[in-house]
Amino acid sequence: MIDEQVKKLGLDYKPQVVDPTTFDKIESYRKAYHELRQRKGVTSVDVKKFASDPNILGSLMVKMGDADAFVSGLTYDYPEVIRPSLQIHHTAKGATRAAGVYIIIVEDRVYLFTDATVNIDPTAEDLSDIACLAADFAKRLEIDPRVAFLSFSNFGSTPHPLSDKVMRAVELTKSRRPDLLVDGEMQADTAVVADIVESRYPFSAVKDANVLVFPSLESANIAYKLLARLGKAKAIGPILLGMGAPVHVLQTGDDVNAIVQIAAVAVMDAMGREENK
Repeated sequence: MIDEQVKKLGLDYKPQVVDPTTFDKIESYRKAYHELRQRKGVTSVDVKKFASDPNILGSLMVKMGDADAFVSGLTYDYPEVIRPSLQIHHTAKGATRAAGVYIIIVEDRVYLFTDATVNIDPTAEDLSDIACLAADFAKRLEIDPRVAFLSFSNFGSTPHPLSDKVMRAVELTKSRRPDLLVDGEMQADTAVVADIVESRYPFSAVKDANVLVFPSLESANIAYKLLARLGKAKAIGPILLGMGAPVHVLQTGDDVNAIVQIAAVAVMDAMGREENK
C-alpha cells in the first residue's frame, strides 16, 4: 500500500517499511521489551502481542538503535503514544516529567504555550518543572525566554487556592533557576502587553512574555485552539519535552503540513541529542 501511494504521488522515494509479522528482528525486540516490563506485569505470553503494537514497536526501534526518532498519533489518542514511550524510555536525564509545548506564531511574534498535552492538573512543583522545560526549549530555538505563569489573578489580587498554587510555582522556579526571567501569577493580557506591566506592575521581572505557563491542561488547550481557529494564529505542536528519547505525537487527523512540521521537530530533537552525547 505504501509503495502504491509513493508511485501514485510520483515520488522518487524508497522507504524501509517494517511489518511486525515479517520483521526479522521481532524476537530480539520481544525479548528486550519483556526484560523492560517483566516486573510491571508483562508476561512472556503478553509480549508477543504487545511488541507488535505500532506504538510499542516504534519506540522499541529507537531504543534498539534501528530508528533515530518516532512519530505517531495520527490515528491514536495521546495516551496511546505517550504511555508506552515513557514505559520504554522514561523521562530525560534531569527531568522529572514530560510536558507538551505548542509554538504559537501570531503575525511576527513567537510564543510557547505549555502544557496543553500531558499534565492535566499540575501541582505547583509540576508547573515549575514544566516552565523549566519550556524555557530550555526556547533557548534551543534561540529565543530568549521571558516566562509568565498565568492565572485569573495579578500578583495576589485575587487570593484563592488556584492562584496560590501558581504563586508557589513562581517562587519554586525563581529559587531553582535564577538564570531565568520568571514572574507571576499574572493574567494573560498582563503577560503579553508590556504597557500593562509598565503602568501597573513595574516591579515585575517579566514584561512582554514569550513563554506562557498555563495553570492546567484545559486552559492551555482551550487557549491555543481558540487562537488557531479564531485568531488565525499558527500553531505548531504538540512538541513533547522531557522525554527520554526523540518521541513526538501528532494530533488525530493532522494534515500533511502538520505531519511534516512534527517530523522536522523529531529530526531536530534527535540531532540535538546526538550532539550533546
